[in-house]
Amino acid sequence: MFVSRFILFTFAGILLSQNATASQAQDKENVSPKSGSNSQIERIVVTANRAQSTILYTAAAVDAVDRSTLDLIDHQHINQALARISGTWISRGNGQEHLSAIRSPVLTGAGACGAFFMALDGISLRAPGFCNTNQLFDANSEQAESIEVLRGPASTLYGSNAVHGVINIRTLDAFSNASANTNSNASANKNNYAGLRIGRDDHVKTSLGLRSQQGDSAFALFTNVTQNNGYQSQSGYDQQKLTAIYQHNGNAWNNKTVLDLANLNQETAGFVQGFEVYKDPEIRRSNPNPEAFRDAKSLRAYSSFSRDTESGAITITPYLRWNEMAFLQHYLPWKALEENSATSLGLQAQHRIVNGDFTFTSGLDTDFTRANLRETQAQDFSPSIPAGTHYDYDVNATQIGAYSQMQWQSGALQLSAGGRLEYIAYDYDNLLSDGNACASTVENCRFTRPADQNVNFTVFSPTLSALYATTNEQSVYAKISQGFRAPQATELFRLQNEQVISELDEERMDAIELGWHLYTDAINLNAAVFMQEKSNFIFQDSDRQNVSNGETRHKGIELSGLYKLNNQISLSTNLSYAKHEYTNDLTLSRTSIKGNEIDTAPEFMGTMQLAWKINSSVLAELSFQRLGNYFVNPENTAEYSGHSLWDLSFRYDYSKRLKLNMNIFNILNEDYAERADFGFGNYRYFVGQPRRIFLTATWQWAQ
Repeated sequence: MFVSRFILFTFAGILLSQNATASQAQDKENVSPKSGSNSQIERIVVTANRAQSTILYTAAAVDAVDRSTLDLIDHQHINQALARISGTWISRGNGQEHLSAIRSPVLTGAGACGAFFMALDGISLRAPGFCNTNQLFDANSEQAESIEVLRGPASTLYGSNAVHGVINIRTLDAFSNASANTNSNASANKNNYAGLRIGRDDHVKTSLGLRSQQGDSAFALFTNVTQNNGYQSQSGYDQQKLTAIYQHNGNAWNNKTVLDLANLNQETAGFVQGFEVYKDPEIRRSNPNPEAFRDAKSLRAYSSFSRDTESGAITITPYLRWNEMAFLQHYLPWKALEENSATSLGLQAQHRIVNGDFTFTSGLDTDFTRANLRETQAQDFSPSIPAGTHYDYDVNATQIGAYSQMQWQSGALQLSAGGRLEYIAYDYDNLLSDGNACASTVENCRFTRPADQNVNFTVFSPTLSALYATTNEQSVYAKISQGFRAPQATELFRLQNEQVISELDEERMDAIELGWHLYTDAINLNAAVFMQEKSNFIFQDSDRQNVSNGETRHKGIELSGLYKLNNQISLSTNLSYAKHEYTNDLTLSRTSIKGNEIDTAPEFMGTMQLAWKINSSVLAELSFQRLGNYFVNPENTAEYSGHSLWDLSFRYDYSKRLKLNMNIFNILNEDYAERADFGFGNYRYFVGQPRRIFLTATWQWAQ
């Protein structure tokens, strides 16, 4: 009954907005409050509003890594690209593994990935409630139009999981001239190309981009295949990605259809253990877990239909999502095998109407998922951690979210208010016997299987913002927002230590943000100050029970900027200073941690890039990255000192057809850890790699 009323309410809002009287058809998302704006501000982003808007007139902290930058750095790992976004740290694990931080510590555990909404063209990479901490390796970020990061809560538009921020990977357009208004490399968008990249550890990557256009229709295919034997012993990966795009501009409707595929086969190197052993030349190349692996396959497909109306625009996007993964839990001493899969069908519908000074947006998001998780262990570890099948369950999940947002604009002032009502339900089916996985004589069994059950959550999330354009080149804004996430399925049903039911509440984040944008011919600056408080933080306590009574505080300042000294030399930077603290006495430890800094949360992070266009054919860029020190345990008794890295990149346009790149990473050969940790009584590190050189040749030809 609730679901049917929910859908009826949303479509009624859409129909009412369609019938409203409109003064003129105009896209206010692309028009500044004042006329005569400088051309430098015409940088278009979509993630902050789920529609095109310029950053100068967006009341949010949003940055992007554009196509030209992706071409220059040609990243082997997503963290190399997103290190250029203020307040963001994608911590590199071994191979393609990663953990994420956006205005947050690096989060770990069953629901860590649920704090971030990670998407391809606005559609979540994984099903709501079934995220994976490494899910960014599913998307073809290497051949994207851009990677946009929206920092801070965004649940009003994106729903559950948009707590700390949104990472949205935008696909290229099939039409060769579709990116004319972006900062993308024009030649890369207009030409077909084939590329070959070679580098350290037998790294070989081939890439291909093809386009075909006939009249109002266009097709594009982008694919890359990577092989890397790994820096550490018996590690390495093979990865294949493919993105196929079809677009048609019709008289009534425009269509963009995307098929995105990824496959990863990885031999994983685990933590090296011992204080600062990443500095030891022999230990750093060792692999304590040569048996570890990760195999992951994924598919995303959507077909977006859009049309302009007399009063605004309508977009309808049905989609399909599928993923399957198996990996050895090498980070646990008993090394169980996890196999999981999920298949989803969903629909996003949005209607935007402009009526005088008002813009009204309403939408409906639905996602229906069937998922399975199975965990097995080959050998006995102890009586409480036995061999056999620990968990095997199916979950049918439903997510339905309705949102509305009203924007009023008068001269230089822009006010916006919105809200989202979301319903999330899990229908859980245990495929094994209820209770624990141990013999009847064993107490405190590690693994507990709850009985079949239905769990649901209904959440409302509001947002309010104000922006004032002080001149044609700068604006200030204030924003109040709330993010939320429902518990992930693993937090609800993968229980331990005799816990038979997890009575968890949804996590919530309340945030206040003040920001400033400045865009001139020579200078682009974006600054933000934020205060965020999270309640009902879900974690596993010292008794291995899943509870949701955590409270944390996150506050800081961020700056990103670009300064063009002249037509040849430019300096860009992103800096952040933040404090992340426990604000109540969580039972993460046997001692009080209230007021302590959250572990794996550096106070300072930043990068700077000096780019020099030596001549019309040669571009050089020197990049510096600093990651500050951080504690590695909640008690704040163990610490990593941080590190500084220098990289150097060159691009040489040898001819109109042949482009050459050289990337030198860690040019000073710094000994460092990609991430430091403390577990089971030991310092543990994912090892940073030494100096390495990669060479790329790209051959381009016209369509």
